[in-house]
Amino acid sequence: MRPRRWLRQIAVLAALFLLMFVIAELRAPPERVTAEGAAVQVIDGDSLRIGERTVRLQGIDAVEFHQPCRTPEGREWRCGVEARKALAALTGKGGLACEPQATDNFGRAVSVCSVTGVEDIAAALVAQGWAVSGDGEREGGYIAEQQAAREARRGIWRGSFDRPAIWRAAHPRSAPSSVPAT
Repeated sequence: MRPRRWLRQIAVLAALFLLMFVIAELRAPPERVTAEGAAVQVIDGDSLRIGERTVRLQGIDAVEFHQPCRTPEGREWRCGVEARKALAALTGKGGLACEPQATDNFGRAVSVCSVTGVEDIAAALVAQGWAVSGDGEREGGYIAEQQAAREARRGIWRGSFDRPAIWRAAHPRSAPSSVPAT
């Protein structure tokens, strides 16, 4: 009787080890993503698709594609469209490479990305005024870039806007169409 119990315990331990291995593999960040030969599509101001892989820029929260902003006079303008255009212009420089840091709840590779002449695309978008530092829950590492954009009234800072996380909470998500990087 004892050998059967011992074998059963080994089988349970082996199954647990296998399960832990599978979970660790699923949670591990994916390998580096580059655009070499792959189509690049910009989804919105902080998300893009490289081939089959969807990438979200780490540490920022860009206005949503359908999100409006307001001028100082109170007129609405399509700042979400402009944010997507800004990311498309950056990715269009060539040499796109993304270093995944994690995988989010939607299966996207949360990444630090660069292009020719731009070491950190997220920092550039915040400096241009198209995104805020942070991901909607935590403050990000681009506070100086955000402050400079705010003081210079660049991008979304030229008037008023809802923080992207607040706007998303108030509006059901609609999937924007992707545009190829230029």
